[in-house]
Amino acid sequence: MSIESNQKIIKRYFDEVWNKGDISVLDEIVDPGFVNHSPSTPDSLGGPDDLKPMVIILKAAFPDLKIIIEDEIYDGDKVAIRCKIQGTHLGHLFGVPPTGKFVSVSQIQIDRIVDDKIVEHWRLTDELGMYRQLGVNRVMDNIKELKDSEYQTDQMV
Repeated sequence: MSIESNQKIIKRYFDEVWNKGDISVLDEIVDPGFVNHSPSTPDSLGGPDDLKPMVIILKAAFPDLKIIIEDEIYDGDKVAIRCKIQGTHLGHLFGVPPTGKFVSVSQIQIDRIVDDKIVEHWRLTDELGMYRQLGVNRVMDNIKELKDSEYQTDQMV
């Protein structure tokens, strides 16, 4: 395991898988025992098959999806990435019909790489920011309803 080999794996992960949509690359760079610790994917399938549906869903919703790496930190078997996810919402996304809006959100992730395979993954994406940019303010609308109701903020604690 070297920084150079880990850099190649991360480059393939973002360029080939996410930017180009080639999910077959996941079979080459993700370990069969892969564990996804990301909070927005609690029912992880494990292995490369864990990530394939998400790539398909997001590339269908944002055909021009592009991930731009802004910072990379390599330390032993771990890689930390800060990136920007951008794309135009032209397909359905988790019940949200296409809006035609361009979105740009931040993401931070940490991957653990062993024997040239990604074995663990932690990711936090500004999903609320994405939905707000799409004009889907369900959470904010719910908060406003609570504030406007007779139910007072001090009672919500």
